Amino acid sequence: MTQGKIVQCIGAVVDIEFPRDQMPKIYDALTLNADAGSLVEAGLTFEVEQQLGDGVVRTIAMGSSDGLKRGMSVVNTHNPISVPVGVGTLGRIMDVLGRPIDDAGEIPCEERRAIHQKAPKFDELSPSVDLLETG
Repeated sequence: MTQGKIVQCIGAVVDIEFPRDQMPKIYDALTLNADAGSLVEAGLTFEVEQQLGDGVVRTIAMGSSDGLKRGMSVVNTHNPISVPVGVGTLGRIMDVLGRPIDDAGEIPCEERRAIHQKAPKFDELSPSVDLLETG
């Protein structure tokens, strides 16, 4: 796992520096090292949004950035953020990281997919003029 260090934190926008030859890709998920301390949310996840150059990437924190400090260690997972998909997710409520937030236990799933996907082609869409009843 590639490690980096936080160099700037402005709200949820966090700049993280990695070795130049190991800079994360856009949409890679990064996690705060476990030794970050009790002031920071355990396992805080960041998503890479921009490569600034010289090994520095700009990320968005997927949770509270309270307690983050320059120099804290971050690990690159080399994978995008993914969420469970399939029948087990029907009727469930989850956060952007795919964790259940409806107090109904774990979400059973056989597959996870990245939160960023290519849009379907126009000819694959089926336009509908029906009313969608929501409750």
